[in-house]
Formats: sequence, structure tokens, C-alpha cells
Amino acid sequence: MSNSQSQQKKKKRKILNKGPGLFPEIGKEAKDLLNKGYIKDDVFSISTRNSIGVVQSLTTVVKHGRHSTSNIVAGYKNATVDIKIDSKSQLSATFGFRGNLSPSTRTTFTLKLPDYSSSELKFQYFHENAALASSFALNRSPIVVISATIGNPRIAFGVEAEYKTTRSFTKYDAGIHVANSKCNASVILGNKGDLLKASCMHHFDQPMKIAVAGEISRRFSTKENTLTVGGSCEVDQRTTLKVKLNNHGKLNTLLLHRFRHKSSLSVSGEFDTKGIDKTPRIGLAVALIS
Repeated sequence: MSNSQSQQKKKKRKILNKGPGLFPEIGKEAKDLLNKGYIKDDVFSISTRNSIGVVQSLTTVVKHGRHSTSNIVAGYKNATVDIKIDSKSQLSATFGFRGNLSPSTRTTFTLKLPDYSSSELKFQYFHENAALASSFALNRSPIVVISATIGNPRIAFGVEAEYKTTRSFTKYDAGIHVANSKCNASVILGNKGDLLKASCMHHFDQPMKIAVAGEISRRFSTKENTLTVGGSCEVDQRTTLKVKLNNHGKLNTLLLHRFRHKSSLSVSGEFDTKGIDKTPRIGLAVALIS
């Protein structure tokens, strides 16, 4: 890698660390703690990287009571190819390319076949006090999504709108995010003002790296409220335990164990505390990375 390329990467990381981030990152930490890693299917994945930098991955998902799917992904530098096939022999492919016009921009083009109408072009711009993103669906009735955030890593305000050329605006959201070294909170008003979400997350000190999060949502059209609380802790350097519960009685648990290199084994369970007679759903995921 040349010195100019190295300096560009350092400059880009500096901008990303100082800026407020994109709109989807508002409340992302709490969302990840409450949702990321929980699975209801059986997943087996193998990933390798060779000497010339080509990344290859094979992932098979067996959905309980439904058909299975397999993904074959290959990537070289900024280009990726993702081929998916299911048990009904339905084949689809996704071709992706990511480029940087400057250290503060990122452009992504995705072509999907045979459903080419799902293809899209994304452009992202990062500044120390702002971030802008836009995406264009490449079909007969293009969908344009534009989002913008202003602020810094400690406090940020953002908006996002989706415009369909045949029906004007189909979506507009707004959110605010406040954070410090141990705690962060966010409020998002979405679905054209019909859904209000508020979340908070707190990190505790060592040695177990405990984190807790809570999210409350209110859907005004149906007057439905949902409260979800959860937490995670590192049992040891290789094992993480997560749990979450909502007011509808859904209890989810996750045990993640990392072994050789970056490989991991995770076991996830979903239980209905209000229907003990119902069969729990168990998910198993194995990831082998070399």
C-alpha cells in the first residue's frame, strides 16, 4: 500500500470518527444489543481469505418448517458477487461495487438478477459536523431515499425521507441521538409520524463488560405499546451471554462462544412466557473463518 493510500484511509477514519454518522446509526447501539445475534434458524457459514485478498464465504440457512437457502459470496477489493440458491432451485445473484471519490465520500452500486428492479445506487458524504446519504432504486418507478444528520458523536439530529416518483413521499422519519462514554439515548419518530421509539443503553465497568438497554415504542394508529429490555455480559474473553424480554412475554436468550481465530458458535432460544405449552424456538449458528 502506498503512502498516499494510507494517508487517505487515515483521513477517512478521522472524518468518520468525528462526524455524527448516518441516520440509520441513530439508536444503533441499543438496537444491536436488543436484536443482533438472535436467530431462529440453523446457520452454517465458512469464510476464507487467500493471499491475493479474495474473500470467499459460503452460508447455508435451514429455516424451521420452511425451505433452506445457500449463499456463495466472493469479494475482491471493492467488488463483491453474491449468489443465492434455495431448495426450490430458485437462483439469484447480486453484484456490488464500492468506490471512494474522495476520503469523505462512499459510492455503492448494486445490481440484482433476475430481479433487476431491486438494483440501486447509493452515495454517502461525511463531514466533521454532518453526514448525507442518498439511494436510487433503478426501476421504472424509481424510489429515492435521502437522509441527513448534523452534529457530532455526542449529539446528533437527523431526518430521512423516501420519495416514490409515482406517489410523492412514502416515508419521512426524524431522530435525535445523545451519547457519552458510558451511556447513549435516542428518540425516533417514524412511519410518517405514526411510530415513536425511544431507547437507552448503558455500559458498566469491567471486569464482565456488562451492558443493558431498553426500548419503548408507541404506534399511534393502533395504540399499541411495546417495551423491550435486555442486556449482555462477557462471561470470559471468549463467551458472551445476552438476554431480552418484552411486555408481550417473548423471552430471548443467546450464548455466543468464540474459538480458534474468529470462528464462533452461537445458540439462541425464544420462549413465550405467557404460553408455556408452546414449543420454544431454538437456533444454532456455526461460523468458521480462516
